Amino acid sequence: MGVLMSKKQQVEKVQKCSAVVSAFQAGLKDRAASVKQAEEEAEEGEGPTQASANSDEKKTEEAVQEDPDCSTGPSTSHQASAPTKDECKINQEAWSRLRDGKGVEPEDLDKSHQLTPPAFVRPKRETDDDKPVEVELDKKEQPPSDEMCDVCEVWTADDLYPCRTCTRVFHDGCLRELGYLSTEALQEMRDTAHTVTGWSCYYCDNLNLLLTEEEMYSLMETFKQCKIIPESCLVSDELLQYRHYASKQQFDKDLTDEQEEEVLAQFAALDPEKKGHIEWSDFLYFESLGVLRKFRTENSLVRLLTGKERDKARSVFLGLAQDKDGVITRAECRQAQQSWFHKLNKDSQSCNVSISHVGPICESSPASSDSDRSKTDESRPVTWADFLRESGIYILAARPNSSAMHIRLPL
Repeated sequence: MGVLMSKKQQVEKVQKCSAVVSAFQAGLKDRAASVKQAEEEAEEGEGPTQASANSDEKKTEEAVQEDPDCSTGPSTSHQASAPTKDECKINQEAWSRLRDGKGVEPEDLDKSHQLTPPAFVRPKRETDDDKPVEVELDKKEQPPSDEMCDVCEVWTADDLYPCRTCTRVFHDGCLRELGYLSTEALQEMRDTAHTVTGWSCYYCDNLNLLLTEEEMYSLMETFKQCKIIPESCLVSDELLQYRHYASKQQFDKDLTDEQEEEVLAQFAALDPEKKGHIEWSDFLYFESLGVLRKFRTENSLVRLLTGKERDKARSVFLGLAQDKDGVITRAECRQAQQSWFHKLNKDSQSCNVSISHVGPICESSPASSDSDRSKTDESRPVTWADFLRESGIYILAARPNSSAMHIRLPL
């Protein structure tokens, strides 16, 4: 049985069909217009991808305005397009620097997504770590400094600040963005990086990074047992208590009066500015060097030296070994080992640096007995290989920028 429709119903049905057809035709016209506009933009150098991204962003904004209850966070399409825009901006800036032949200041660049703290990886000991290292005396290495900032990896024609130990270079703006250096440390870097004194970057300045995971674990266990709180300053009483506890744990006996005087002398060497306390970093570096001397051989320490440090050792040795068939005396060796600590007297460019604040620790200590060495020992010949092995620990100890003395010098 068929369905009977009134004339009114038939008219309404025809009107609905006409509306659907009209809407479909209008959609085709809009689509053709958008395709034509996209082709024109593509001819002008702007691809359809950017047009699509802009239309998506426009639609997203309209949707957010129409629906006040929706989340205020950015849409997925907007998040996807943001990195592309940033990358394009960075690439354009890089090309403009290369084209113009000059750089821009680091603070003028948007590097918020780049300036992330580096992940420090502790070294691992190799199987041949304790074997002798062949370092030629007459062959200078002269490693060139890097051309790009180690932080932003951007070349600029403006001044870069090199590390005196490794080949890295830095923008002061990048270091300020990272927050690794205080305002005073940044100014010190600007004043010393291009002088004879030089400046060590945050990699080389931190002697604790030379320790392996196992060595660091051993050191941290000692701190825990002795109730040392990391990142805190130590006064003289706390250092004495730490030494007493460590002596009790390791040797099952208390410190003698002479050993207490030695600890107080160590405190004075780590507090050259007479603040009444030693900074955590200086205490940590001092203890780290103690771990290196305890667990590493001299050959292993030589392997930690950089090309710049080996070159400087060559210059010092050759300056002392003139007309001596490639050997120096024991006294000259100790003089050279003291020369690494020229940072204690930045106004002096001589290798004869005053270390009077370290001084003999006590009458019966090994340091004071060094002055009683026989003349035979003073004149004992030292070869280049012996010099490098014996000086390795002192070269490493001279890396930090701090004026504190992190090791007892030979007298």
